[in-house]
Amino acid sequence: MIAALDLAGLLFVLLLLRQNLLVLLGVAAGYSYLVWGDGRLGNIVVDAWDAANREVLLSIPLYILAGNLMAEGAMARRLIRLMRAVTAPVPGGLAIAAVMSCALFAAVSGSGTVTLLAVGAVMYPALLEAGYSRQFAVGALCAAGTLGIIVPPSIPLILYGVMTRTSVADLFLAGIGPAALLTTLMAGYALATGRKIGRGHWDASELRGALKDGVWALFMPVLIIGGIYSGLFTATESAAVAVVYALVIELFVYREMNFHKLQAVVGQTTRLLGSLFPVLMMALSLNVLLAYEQVPEQLVAAFSQQFDSPLGVLV
Repeated sequence: MIAALDLAGLLFVLLLLRQNLLVLLGVAAGYSYLVWGDGRLGNIVVDAWDAANREVLLSIPLYILAGNLMAEGAMARRLIRLMRAVTAPVPGGLAIAAVMSCALFAAVSGSGTVTLLAVGAVMYPALLEAGYSRQFAVGALCAAGTLGIIVPPSIPLILYGVMTRTSVADLFLAGIGPAALLTTLMAGYALATGRKIGRGHWDASELRGALKDGVWALFMPVLIIGGIYSGLFTATESAAVAVVYALVIELFVYREMNFHKLQAVVGQTTRLLGSLFPVLMMALSLNVLLAYEQVPEQLVAAFSQQFDSPLGVLV
């Protein structure tokens, strides 16, 4: 108990010193292995490698790379153009288009950050130009960007599956309903608050042109999600297919991706992964020790003794 309080105090001090997450996890893992792991600090590396040596983790860099390829190429812009053409005559249509674009893009990249950067770069100035307030534009895009947390193939869901040894495909399936509900609620709010903004009108030629240009981008989420639940691909194979599909479309169909852009996309993805994976490895190592020491079971037992009903735990 004293050791646990010492660790909590040490982490609190590090938070006050504004240390990053990797330092916090490293200190927590090192202290835990030193106190509860018989002082075998070398097991941090061994346990981290054993925990991270899973095929499903390969899907994370591949989904991020696929999203970055779309963002830096033409697919993201054409997908957004299609959503704008579809929602043009609806009150708040542009804001609804922003929400729908975020949902569709999240279904490719699996990342809220990549989704926000890709869609926000196009839709933020468009929302301001259409008469939306700066606060609404920022709020709508930031809120819709968080759909990447739950829209399959969500990277947080993949990480949760790895940490808890839960089927990633089952987690993706469980995320579809909440993702659809959140998207509908955000679109409904955009509809309600956008009545004061002038609406557009149906333009058949614009809709046909947007559909013709955006059909390849629109097919990408269908390929990823459909491939997983039809049994054609695993989550990792689906991510690899997404990268190949994005490369083929950008290089040979839209032809807006050159070597310099491709090099920049790979570099951007590598830098992002360089900040993500050390944190992930340290967290996985700590997770192994906590599971070995049966900490989750002890916490459950402690809560069960203190509370008699599930309502008490929630309160």
